[in-house]
Amino acid sequence: MIPIRDTIRPRSIPVVNHLLIAVNGLVFLVQLTQGAQLERFVFTYGLVPARFTNPELAAYFGLAGNLLSLLTFMFLHGGFWHILGNMWSLHIFGDNVEDRLGPLRYLVFYVACGWVSGLAHMMLNPSSPIPTIGASGAIAGVMGAYFVLFPTSKILTLIPIVFIPWFVEIPAVVFLGIWFLLQFLNAAGSHGAATGIAWWAHVGGFVGGIVLLKLATRLPQAGFSRRLRAMTPQKTSHRLQLVRPQASPETPHIFGGVRITPFEALAGVRKIVSIPSGFSKRTVRVTIPPGTQDGTTLRLRGLGRRAAGGEAGDLFLKVEVERW
Repeated sequence: MIPIRDTIRPRSIPVVNHLLIAVNGLVFLVQLTQGAQLERFVFTYGLVPARFTNPELAAYFGLAGNLLSLLTFMFLHGGFWHILGNMWSLHIFGDNVEDRLGPLRYLVFYVACGWVSGLAHMMLNPSSPIPTIGASGAIAGVMGAYFVLFPTSKILTLIPIVFIPWFVEIPAVVFLGIWFLLQFLNAAGSHGAATGIAWWAHVGGFVGGIVLLKLATRLPQAGFSRRLRAMTPQKTSHRLQLVRPQASPETPHIFGGVRITPFEALAGVRKIVSIPSGFSKRTVRVTIPPGTQDGTTLRLRGLGRRAAGGEAGDLFLKVEVERW
């Protein structure tokens, strides 16, 4: 299962979430320049539990160096697929959590989740000399917060069946519940850091995110956050949309809807819609012309049901322009 996006669109552009993704990307580029020094670089800026429990290592790196690693480890990654998977998850779940908390509270929350995940890993692997790196723990905290804040949301998920892309919306509580269960089972079945994946950091981050969310919501929201939200309204809707067509018993035509923003209605936009067709789904591009009004109906010929004579009906898409 590959998550594509959630169904809840944030009210404003997630500036901090975009910034976190950018910083992770820049740090990864720095890693790529290390060459033969990469292992030393990772050991210096990664989270190594033995540096806190081994007196010689603790003295060598010093208090400042060890405390710094509690922050820097969550911006390092072990490879392209590692950072791609982490940043994609952050992109899907982080924007809505930032939208609910506000930019500054979200930044504090994200870093705190990373700390909690790192501490959970150190508590269960106190003498491990293996560096732990990655934003997984902090992102697990964001997913834990999403689990609590958006229980009615759905995750648009791609399930590849041979060469046929199947898109299905899975309730967020189910998707994240399964994810957490897998992390816990892997953590319980692992032996220390032998697997190379800090499973307990994922578990600790997720649980920590749920707990820290309660604390974060009690923090006062800065006026800067309100001004930033007003300056960065979300101007685009989801590019990929699922159509849940209603059929007419008298005709082979089917009827559905597509949502766009006022900006998209004014400027025009192209959307990708996925339409159920028997046991499969068809994915088509839909062009919404500039100046489209709320309630406008678009006609897509040949995308309806098959009539008794073999002729295909049409799909009628009603355009809904969101209110800001």
